[in-house]
Amino acid sequence: MLNVFLIIVVLLLAVFIIFRFIRKKQSEQVEEKVQVDDKTYTLELMKEFVKKRLDEITKINLYDIGLSEEELKRRKQKKYELKKALKGCTYGDVNDKKYVKELIYDLLYREYGVNETNVSKAISFDIPSLLTPQDKFEIILYMYKNEFGYEAMGEIIKKYNLDDLKYVEGEAKPCYVITSDEIERIYDQENFILTFTDKLNVVVQRIYQHYKGYSSIDEIRDMNIDGISGGVSGLPESFLSQVAQTDGDYLSQIAEHKVPRACDSIWIMFHGKSIRLAFLSFGSEAELKRVCQNIYKYNNPGQLSDTNGFKINEMKDGSRVVVVRPSMSETWAFFVRKFDVQRATLEQIIRFEGKDEAIDLLKYLVKGARIISLTGEQGCRKNNYAYGND
Repeated sequence: MLNVFLIIVVLLLAVFIIFRFIRKKQSEQVEEKVQVDDKTYTLELMKEFVKKRLDEITKINLYDIGLSEEELKRRKQKKYELKKALKGCTYGDVNDKKYVKELIYDLLYREYGVNETNVSKAISFDIPSLLTPQDKFEIILYMYKNEFGYEAMGEIIKKYNLDDLKYVEGEAKPCYVITSDEIERIYDQENFILTFTDKLNVVVQRIYQHYKGYSSIDEIRDMNIDGISGGVSGLPESFLSQVAQTDGDYLSQIAEHKVPRACDSIWIMFHGKSIRLAFLSFGSEAELKRVCQNIYKYNNPGQLSDTNGFKINEMKDGSRVVVVRPSMSETWAFFVRKFDVQRATLEQIIRFEGKDEAIDLLKYLVKGARIISLTGEQGCRKNNYAYGND
C-alpha cells in the first residue's frame, strides 16, 4: 500500500514539473512590456529592440512550447520565411526587403508602442530646422517613391536639374554634385504633409538600412539609375590617423577646409554622369566596411580577405558589383553598375549632330557581322552602345 502511494506521489510530482516547464517555456515567448520614456524612442534603442525580437523569432525552439500541430506548422512556416528574407535582403532582393520592413513596422507599432505622439522623437518631423540633410532627402525620396516607384531618384534629379555642372566652394572647376543646400531648398519647396504612416515608414527605413541594408545608399541602390559607388574618393582613415600623430596643424587645416573622408564618399551614375552626393555619408569607416562586406555576398563568391583584396560578383537584380579593401586599396570601396538594357535604344543614347548617319552605320556594321571596338572613358555608356540594337 505504501509503495502504491509513493508511486502516485511521484507521478503527480512529475506531471506538475512537466506542466510548470511547459508554462515557463510559453511565458518566455511573451515579450515583457517595454518600459518607455522620452529617451526610449531613439533610433538606436529601437534598432536594438528590433534586432533582439527578430533574433528571438528566428532562434526559438518551437517544439518546446507545447503548440498544436496546426499552430506548429504555421509558426514553422513563418520562421522559415523570415530567415529566408533576412538572408535575401542583404543580396539586394527588393521583395525580401519589403517583407522585413513590414515586420519591423509591426514590431514598432504593436509591441514597442510607437504612435503619432512619440514617432517624432526618433526623427524631428515636426521641426524642420532640426532635420539633417539626410533626414530631408529620405523624406523626399520616400514621398516621390510613393508616386513614381523606382523612377523616384531620376524624377527628383530631372525636376530640379541636379545633374547640371555647378561650382562649389573650394573647387576651381565646375563639377557634378548635389549639395546639402539643394536638398534643403527642395524640401522647403515641396512642403510635404506627412501622415503617421509616412513618418513611421521613414523611421523603419532608417532602422532597416543600418541593420540589414546598405546604410545611407540603401534606397538609392534600388532606384533605376546607372550605378552607385562608395569609398572611392576622399581621405582614408589610415592617413588621417597617421597625420594626427605627426602633424596636428595639418589635420586642423584639413578639418577647416572640410576635406571629405573616404566614408563621406557616395557617388551615383545617372545618364552617364558621375554625380557626388555631398549631403550623404556612411558616418564612419566601420559602416562603410560593413556595407562592403555585405554587398557582394550573393551566391557565395568567397571571402574578401587581406590576401584576396577584391571581389567581382553580381547582385540578385543582375547588378555588377566590385568590392576592394586594404591593403589592395587605400580604403574600403565598392562599385555597383546597373544595366538597364531593356530601355536602351540607339536613339536615346546617340544625341549629337549627325546621329542618324552614325546609327545607320552601326546597324550595317552589325548586320555585316563586322568586328566593332567600343572604347571610351568610364561612364560614357559603352555597355548601352553594345546592347542598343537588341
